Amino acid sequence: MTVTIYDVAREAGVSMATVSRVVNNNPNVKPQTRKKVYEAIERLGYRPNAVARGLASKKTTTVGVVIPDISNSIFAEVARGIEDIANMYHYNIILCNADKKKDKEIRVINTLLEKQVDGLLFMGGTVTDEHLQAFKTANVPVVLCATTDEKGTIPSVDIDHEAAAYDAVKTLINQGHTKIAMISGTLQDPANGYARFHGYKRALEESGISYDEDLVRIGNYRYESGVEAMKHFLDRSDKPTAVFSATDEMAIGTIHAIQDEGLKVPDDISVISVDNSRMASMVRPQLSAVAQPMYDIGAVSMRLLTKLMKKENVELSKVVLPHEVVARQSVGAKS
Repeated sequence: MTVTIYDVAREAGVSMATVSRVVNNNPNVKPQTRKKVYEAIERLGYRPNAVARGLASKKTTTVGVVIPDISNSIFAEVARGIEDIANMYHYNIILCNADKKKDKEIRVINTLLEKQVDGLLFMGGTVTDEHLQAFKTANVPVVLCATTDEKGTIPSVDIDHEAAAYDAVKTLINQGHTKIAMISGTLQDPANGYARFHGYKRALEESGISYDEDLVRIGNYRYESGVEAMKHFLDRSDKPTAVFSATDEMAIGTIHAIQDEGLKVPDDISVISVDNSRMASMVRPQLSAVAQPMYDIGAVSMRLLTKLMKKENVELSKVVLPHEVVARQSVGAKS
């Protein structure tokens, strides 16, 4: 039979109100009494009913997190930042993978709301009108994590993706490269796609380098698409001397495709990306990349959400965190 709060109170010889105060970490309980209650809880194997507590308080101390790809180490690092801050403020998280598919994202959002979460953290691609409608009817705070909506109506934490791409391409230009290819994410993606593509173009134009659409290939963020895109560039008679990849995983595919052709990185072709995941230092040569503070993005997003859930004053609802270029061995001067 299920052990109830009444059973614990009887076992400890205290009132149910006292047990409730102990379970909810109310400080107004004598240490000796608290000890008796904890001992009774342990003997009986009592577990508080979170659903019942939620009904009583109208709070479940649970946060829903929508993640695009749970197998991607970048998002895993964001999730770690979220969880650490959630634990600090005594929230549990429900993590849901949505594969960057709009229909699945909307379905997951609605499922989490049905679970009566106290707030939502959304990591995804394009924030569409359907997403905004779901957020609008949520009746709980929502924070966008590592993404933003075009109108800036939803609180968010991210980097400046256009500036990050610009800095990456300028790193190549400063090494003397003028024939620079790009492997982009889908241009419908406001961050990894369009913003980074725009940063690439701006860096070229400001340096007096003509934009060539034949030097841009659209990938799907995966290793294989980096390989395929680089094969396309290698088939050209005038191969690029440098490649900017929108993500580390595609950049590593790029490096391997170059090496498979008997060419060297960076002696023949330089490669740089945006992300700076753990994989960047595992590949050889090690990958130069613009570092996103992924853990911090998760941690700051969760902290912003706690403030919104507690109705605390929030001075800045759109947070842009700094990025930096991490120079490694995959970029060299144009020979």
